[in-house]
Amino acid sequence: MTARSAGKTARKPKTPAPRAEAKPDGQDRAAVRKAPPLDAGERARLLAGEHHDPHALLGAHPVRGGIAVRVLRPWAREVTVLAKGKRYALHDEGDGLFTGVLPLLRKVPEYELRVRYDGDELAVVDPYRFLPALGELDLHLIGEGRHEELWTALGARVMTHQGVTGTRFTVWAPNARGVRVTGDWTYWDGTALPMRSLGSTGVWELFVPGIGEGAVYKFDIARPDGSHTLRADPMARRTECPPNTASIVTADHHEWQDEEWMARRGARPHHEAPLSVYEVHLPSWRPGLTYRQLAEQLPAYVADLGFTHVEFMAVAEHPFHGSWGYQVTGFYAPTARLGTPDDFRFLVDALHRAGIGVLMDWVPAHFPRDDWALAEFDGRPLYEHEDPRRSAHPDWGTLEFDYGRKEVRNFLVANAVYWCEQFHLDGLRVDAVASMLYLDYSREHGEWLPNEFGGRENLDAVAFLQEMNATVYKRCPGVITFAEESTAWDGVTRPTDQVGPGGFGGLGFGMKWNMGWMHDSLGYVEKDPVHRKYHHHEMTFSMVYAYSENYILPISHDEVVHGKRALVSKMPGDWWQRRANHRAYLGFMWAHPGKQLLFMGQEFAQGAEWSAEHGPEWWLMDETYHSAGDHRGVRDLVRDLNTVYTATPSLWERDTSPEGFQWVAGDAAEDNVFAFLRFDAAGSPLLVVCNFSPVVRADYRIGVPDAFAAWAEVLNTDAARYGGSGVVGTDPLKTESVPWHGRPASVRMTLPPLATVWLRPA
Repeated sequence: MTARSAGKTARKPKTPAPRAEAKPDGQDRAAVRKAPPLDAGERARLLAGEHHDPHALLGAHPVRGGIAVRVLRPWAREVTVLAKGKRYALHDEGDGLFTGVLPLLRKVPEYELRVRYDGDELAVVDPYRFLPALGELDLHLIGEGRHEELWTALGARVMTHQGVTGTRFTVWAPNARGVRVTGDWTYWDGTALPMRSLGSTGVWELFVPGIGEGAVYKFDIARPDGSHTLRADPMARRTECPPNTASIVTADHHEWQDEEWMARRGARPHHEAPLSVYEVHLPSWRPGLTYRQLAEQLPAYVADLGFTHVEFMAVAEHPFHGSWGYQVTGFYAPTARLGTPDDFRFLVDALHRAGIGVLMDWVPAHFPRDDWALAEFDGRPLYEHEDPRRSAHPDWGTLEFDYGRKEVRNFLVANAVYWCEQFHLDGLRVDAVASMLYLDYSREHGEWLPNEFGGRENLDAVAFLQEMNATVYKRCPGVITFAEESTAWDGVTRPTDQVGPGGFGGLGFGMKWNMGWMHDSLGYVEKDPVHRKYHHHEMTFSMVYAYSENYILPISHDEVVHGKRALVSKMPGDWWQRRANHRAYLGFMWAHPGKQLLFMGQEFAQGAEWSAEHGPEWWLMDETYHSAGDHRGVRDLVRDLNTVYTATPSLWERDTSPEGFQWVAGDAAEDNVFAFLRFDAAGSPLLVVCNFSPVVRADYRIGVPDAFAAWAEVLNTDAARYGGSGVVGTDPLKTESVPWHGRPASVRMTLPPLATVWLRPA
């Protein structure tokens, strides 16, 4: 069939048209004339991957006499178009461009492409026949920096668009001269898939039909200087397993079974509820286990020990295993080392069904300089501040986020919401908050710039943290945020709408790590008992500021690595004394106002520092190990601490209220003794007595309220089953009308050596 026979208005070609060929699919091949040539500059920019609107050049467009189709397929031998029951062979214009005018068509038809390479012919849908797959509302919210579900707009999303299934790729790269998608299906040549710029937002978009879950991809970005950089997707929700660095198209298929947990997790304010946390480094808790294998073991172990929550050290994807997850490149992707995102959901779900909350360390303070990730993402500082004095982190060799840029702030705020909503996390522990709050953090004079008021506070970071906390609490009922903040910044856990003495609104966190308590109390117990009387204040000073914030008491991974020694190895004395100190310290910690956090391995007093390669020394509790009973005894104590703690509102209901605590003996420095009362909301007391001396103190008088006739031990860290000497009180202590410690009555008790005893009215 010739062009003339297709209709009266078609022009006769100057050369005879080729004879129609019968094809196996039953369609006839029709000749087409060439489309008008591209402007030389436009053509050059397109081929260089520097065109802002490739859809204007590629795809199908009405022209005089028909519909012009232009296809960019490098390495193709032939490209034909299937439309209206006919097969049209396009002309090869060189450089991978194929063009032709489909005659006598007034409207762009639905069409497909047949692309033949060396012997192989592929059937594809042309990506350049589609309208943008990202809506105006999404673009508006991105431009405003207020898209709280940013992961639904940016990144790779499998979808059906204009009746065709494929993947929409979107990326924010405002400084780029052009962006292309490249992946395993293109043999990492992105020439054929340039993206279009969507207005002034800096967002680039391309819908690629036929691409679905499992496709591996990156973005080929043309920098302002014309050079190219190959980048992983900042919004990737799944990544390749390191050391590979590409992003993977994914979708969520997990069917949650934690409805009961999610419905009741916010029933009581966290600061008025029991909360004891087992901190876990997932890759090394049981080295070699996947997320799903962990789901078979971790919930049962944590539930048996009675912890209310687990806290995962940073889980987001990171290239360097030795960073423990704290140098993040994939902020929206759980690390692929242990499985897929759905596998991670399965683990969280299993913990919830076991009645255990899940917290996760979140790292918005900095990111590494890897040249395939966020650093100078589109050729210029984008996620980091443009001033090196504001971007270069002096301690870790990383880059700090530019919290003053609305799109960066949106990236992080939405990320916090993403982990809570998409993975049902119950809380985020925000890492390194102090490094965010101070412009002069770890910087010398002249290495930093003051804020607009001449101060050292990073006002942009303050605003970001306030927005993050307010957004998370608004969108995610029952979730709590924790700040690892090591200074005396005022109002870390104060609501954002309440201005403090420093003139700043509260940061809005739910709780703050009590780093002061941790440093002081460890400094005390590390001393030999003969010297402890000179450091008595280190154990009591925490009560001076105990109610300035909502606190959690952390013995975290940071305290048992890099030469700091394991908790039991910090203690003085022989092996028995070290374990006794360890047990007494845990008894003191669980009774002190504030919630508790304990790092894995410390629950059974392993003596070696934590190793991210080997994990806890589980063999210490093996029956064949001669001291296995010693370690199992400490673990039994931790189980009983959690059991009694959870069942005793006096230990948690008034954690943030001065009415919940009274010193009984806070000045017995010569004896190394501390005694205090905890009260619940109804006024019911629990008496705590700690003897940090290795001697037994018989007939030791302790002042008590006179309203109770007797007091009985409910926990004694010196019990023989814990590995102690067995100095325990089996009978209730009768209250005597002998004033003591400023109280109208007292009891006489025997204080076991290096031990903590809890008593309540009998």
